[in-house]
Amino acid sequence: MRNSQEYVLQYLDFLTKQPIKRVLLPDTLGVLTPRETFEYIDLLVKRYPNTHFDFHAHNDYDLSIANVMEAIKAGAHGLHLTVNGMGERAGNAPLSSAIAIINDFMKEEATTSVNESSLYTISKLVETFSGFRIPVNKPITGENVFTQTAGIHADGDNKKNLYFNDLMPERFGRQRKYALGKTSGKANIEKNLQELGIKLDDADLKKITQRIIELGDRKEVVTREDLPYIISDVLDSNTIEEKVIVLNYVLTHSKNLKPSATVQVQVRERIYEESAQGDGQYDAFMNALKKIYCLKGVSLPNLTDYAVRIPPGGKTDALCETIITWDYNGKEFKTRGLDSDQTVSAIKATQKMLNII
Repeated sequence: MRNSQEYVLQYLDFLTKQPIKRVLLPDTLGVLTPRETFEYIDLLVKRYPNTHFDFHAHNDYDLSIANVMEAIKAGAHGLHLTVNGMGERAGNAPLSSAIAIINDFMKEEATTSVNESSLYTISKLVETFSGFRIPVNKPITGENVFTQTAGIHADGDNKKNLYFNDLMPERFGRQRKYALGKTSGKANIEKNLQELGIKLDDADLKKITQRIIELGDRKEVVTREDLPYIISDVLDSNTIEEKVIVLNYVLTHSKNLKPSATVQVQVRERIYEESAQGDGQYDAFMNALKKIYCLKGVSLPNLTDYAVRIPPGGKTDALCETIITWDYNGKEFKTRGLDSDQTVSAIKATQKMLNII
């Protein structure tokens, strides 16, 4: 149409006189602009009023959905769409986005029999069998599109959907999520706590918020399932006065060589540093600590139990909670540490022990 409109019209003059039911108008290379899409289809629909025209959009310039809208406005009778926008090169116009725009903006021009609540399910099914992963930010079906990251949005949801559009997750068989990280506000955390059935007072909520922001600054992924561990760690830390701080450490591990550790500890105003080897990195760390406390004439508690756990469904980057049970002069107590690194979480639990004794 762009290069030889006369040829296309001459060809359609012949085709429309044949016993055919549908004529497909493909933007095979995805080069049409929305204005062209409207002009060309409008011309053909008016010139051949008894012919059924389908429009087939490609997404090379990321204009497929805009072109679908213009095709509908121009009177196209059908659309070629694909699940997850699969197709040549940048793919075809995605089914999920097209259905959403038709239902929200074009009800007078078009109707479909597609069940919106099935779009996400079929999208995941096609993803599984095709091996083509859905981008997390893909509209409608991406994992992140119904996740509120900024606290202001979660606050708006608390205020009867103060900030929202018509793309509500329930339409597509999905649920709103509230991300936990460096941009989390109090409202995000409150929303996640509500789903866990946990309620905190304002002072504790402020401390939990600050800890989650700190974890987010380190680019750690914080999940809703991590929250009970974070709460336990933060509230546990509130009861311990920090007079001992593990300032720095270097841990090494290599094949066929004993792990070693160099540890620097500040006890009140004085700084100590020692190195040692051990059967593992944490054992080497403890042996270096024992050297420091031997200089002070203080014996450390005996470790009687060491438990590590991650949240249900946690992956390799999950937060790790280490719970260590200590025996000190016949008295038993536990300390907890939380970090994405198992050894570091044990060191944090050990620092709490040092402050308790």
